[in-house]
Amino acid sequence: MTVLDETLCAMDKRSLGHLAGRFRESETRTEILRQELAEAIRQAKVDGVLQKDICEVTGYTRQQVRRITNAEEEPSSES
Repeated sequence: MTVLDETLCAMDKRSLGHLAGRFRESETRTEILRQELAEAIRQAKVDGVLQKDICEVTGYTRQQVRRITNAEEEPSSES
């Protein structure tokens, strides 16, 4: 048995498949949101929002914010 939403339920193949599907959908949504947030951070930098304010709002470190804002400036490794 497993506990989901504080309710005991038996786990069978169908239930496990359903949960795994929900997890994969969540991963996809998370990746889309991650990309949207990165673009918003880059736009905030262009608009003059201070790095410390971006860090405060997002919870990211200064290094993470620099990586995101500098990613656009790095040359593409595609040939």
